[in-house]
Amino acid sequence: MPRIRLATAVAPLLAFGLPGGSALAQTPAPAAAAAASAAPVAPTSGAPPTRPRAPVAQPLQKRPWADARFVQVEHDYVVYFLGRFPVVATYLGGAAFDPQLAGVDGRLRDYSPEGLRAEDARLTEFRARIAHLAPAGLSPRRRIDRSVALAEIAFLEHQHNVRRHQQKSLDSYVDEPVRGVDWQIQGMTAGSGAAYGTDAEWQAVIARLRAVPGYLATAEQQLAAGVAAHNVPDGRVLVDFGVKSAAADADYFESALPQLASASIASAQRAALLHDLADAGAAAAAAYRHLAAMVAAVFFEAADGGARALKAGFRADRFALGEAEYDWALHNNLRLSSTAGELFAQSWPAVEATRAEMIALARAIAASHAWPPAGEGAASVRAVFAELSRNAPQSDAEMLEGYRRAGARLIAYARATGLFDVPADYRLDVLATPPPLRASVADGGYYPAPPFKSTGVGRFYVTPTGDNAAALRGQHDYASMPVIAAHEGFPGHDWHFKVMTQYREQISPVRWLLPGAVEDSASMWQDSMATEGWALYAEALLAEPARGAPHGFYAPEERLYQLRDKLLRELRVRIDTGIHTGRVRFEEAVTLYSEVVDFLPGSCQDAAVSKSEVKQASCSAARAAIARYARWPTQALTYRAGKEQILALRRRAQLELGARYSLQRFHLELMKEGTIPPGYFGEELLRALRAR
Repeated sequence: MPRIRLATAVAPLLAFGLPGGSALAQTPAPAAAAAASAAPVAPTSGAPPTRPRAPVAQPLQKRPWADARFVQVEHDYVVYFLGRFPVVATYLGGAAFDPQLAGVDGRLRDYSPEGLRAEDARLTEFRARIAHLAPAGLSPRRRIDRSVALAEIAFLEHQHNVRRHQQKSLDSYVDEPVRGVDWQIQGMTAGSGAAYGTDAEWQAVIARLRAVPGYLATAEQQLAAGVAAHNVPDGRVLVDFGVKSAAADADYFESALPQLASASIASAQRAALLHDLADAGAAAAAAYRHLAAMVAAVFFEAADGGARALKAGFRADRFALGEAEYDWALHNNLRLSSTAGELFAQSWPAVEATRAEMIALARAIAASHAWPPAGEGAASVRAVFAELSRNAPQSDAEMLEGYRRAGARLIAYARATGLFDVPADYRLDVLATPPPLRASVADGGYYPAPPFKSTGVGRFYVTPTGDNAAALRGQHDYASMPVIAAHEGFPGHDWHFKVMTQYREQISPVRWLLPGAVEDSASMWQDSMATEGWALYAEALLAEPARGAPHGFYAPEERLYQLRDKLLRELRVRIDTGIHTGRVRFEEAVTLYSEVVDFLPGSCQDAAVSKSEVKQASCSAARAAIARYARWPTQALTYRAGKEQILALRRRAQLELGARYSLQRFHLELMKEGTIPPGYFGEELLRALRAR
């Protein structure tokens, strides 16, 4: 359930298979059989549905005598997990889950070798306790939960003992304390005026700051062990996090955070709190600078009046996950049966088809507006986007109001067409990103409410530009707003999380967990299959014909933006599988991104081509995107893979239920499954729909 960045896309139905077979030997047989029988149909758009294979015969359901025992084991496991991952616990509101977690918001993760050995021993115990509960004695819901817990434990054990990721997860070490404090501030109690945060909440921030020096000292020890074992971060991570982010975070803890607290604390203990926070922030900043100095000394040549350069031994690309590891992650973490090679091969025809669709639509839009022709192919698409960017807000206030209007249109459309049962009091709030969060939310995004707390509400934030006209035209023109509002707001993330929160008592706690981290190279990404998959499905749903709307929700100009983001998601599958299995080199991926997504021909390594400011900006943005994919293997494809599986399940439900099929019911039952990949629950979802 990662914090959602302001970016959108949908994708066509390709063969993202649901898992099964020997690749998931550790998965309980009933879950594996159910997942295998849920393999998606892969029709082309507009084609009539084809009848699926006959479902695998299921054994008669026995009385779930082991459910109560599983609930106790699950509770113990979740409490232990949240205690071991304090920043994940803060994100999920874990302090409210169990009294044992009361102080979790003031801590950071223990990455020491001793701590990880003890953790592995406890995980082994939990794996044995959970595996001992035979699936035949569990209800369908608990069989799914059992499979989820075993996959999470397998991921953590694999992370520690096979990949030894703790020896090179520099981005995790640098980002985690900042994100923990960020989420603490986001969840603080509002006070009068501009004040917020109780004394206890600020004391928890101070406690977490005091944990930073020990946390980063352990990080240095693990990085040194990685150097000795030839298991080191990629050079781009060393530069971006060991140099740039470490320095920026030191400044944040030493200066920006105390200033923010000074403007926010209004209690009687204000002076003492500010004093303690300043001292703890200074110590945290010193620890960050010590880490940066260690990274510089170990990995970089000595500076000679200019920027440091990586030592020769650390310049080679080290981000590629490798084919076997990538496939393991697809099967265990994302519950996919497809291989990296299969996904790579399937992606390019979809990319070409969407580009062709965009070119045709751009020509039609230009003709409808009587815009002068600007060339053929890619040039025509660029010209239309340039024209559309002229119709943009003139201020941040107008920008926010534009997103609010887009949200209101989306909600009215869903009510009129019956896509969802939207309560009369539901509304999509669009807020300016608060100053404390703007450093980590560059453009905007969605912050869900912590699911383990009974208070709090999700927020769709858009970050002010300072009334920058160029930024408003480039990022927030009016034609681009509906697809962004659909993804981040309604019926995407905001609607999804609000529905899940309404049914939180029916969603097992193990399904909310985020093994590894919320959002960095240590993440499992199983939640992304559900949350990003749903948001992409929501966008695609709006492009379909509906009752009283034969052309769907989008105007042609808005549809062009949706197709652009669809193209991006399709290309991401090719790039992510390609760079992590050696099929595509890093700089090849940068050029591919610039040429395909931005419709700008020419290599990003060609000095003559890159003299164009537009091409330079495109290549710079592409390089940043590819660097993120390199750090986060498999995350980039979760958007499309999750959406594909939702569409496949929907088609099966339509075929099996016939006249009894209800789209509203399908959506509700799907969302009630929580933030896990559809590969876990496909058969159980269909069974529940048939039972109704």
